[in-house]
Amino acid sequence: MKNSSQKIVAVCISKEKGERKTDVGQAELKEGFGLVGDAHGGDWHRQVSLLAIESIDKMRAAGLDVGPGDFAENLTTQGVNLYSLPVGTRLRVGGSVLLEMTQIGKECHDRCAIYHQAGDCVMPREGVFATVLHGGPVKTGDSLEVLDSQSRQDKP
Repeated sequence: MKNSSQKIVAVCISKEKGERKTDVGQAELKEGFGLVGDAHGGDWHRQVSLLAIESIDKMRAAGLDVGPGDFAENLTTQGVNLYSLPVGTRLRVGGSVLLEMTQIGKECHDRCAIYHQAGDCVMPREGVFATVLHGGPVKTGDSLEVLDSQSRQDKP
């Protein structure tokens, strides 16, 4: 079911792991890899990271000056409670991209700068990870659709 308030609000990449990502506005998602040009791309279960702007807003409410990419997420979303979705959920981005959620949250081995500033960080609890089942372009403003279990056989 499409909902116009469910969308991509930032597309972020970084050249190195362990650093904040930069909003580049648009990029290419490659099947079996992730975002072209991003350090986290590769043949593994965390090809793409997603975090909702609503989660970032929680950190802003705690007094931090943060925005998209500051939590090292690739896609900043709006209108979907990502971390409440089960692993295996498929997400359609724009017209052709198909992602499958593989992990919810992650263990934070080294406390990041955001944790040290605020005493908390939302990414380990509310960030999600996905693999790219069908690639294509992704850009700010693209629709984000949660596919239900009956839509799982759909192809973009």
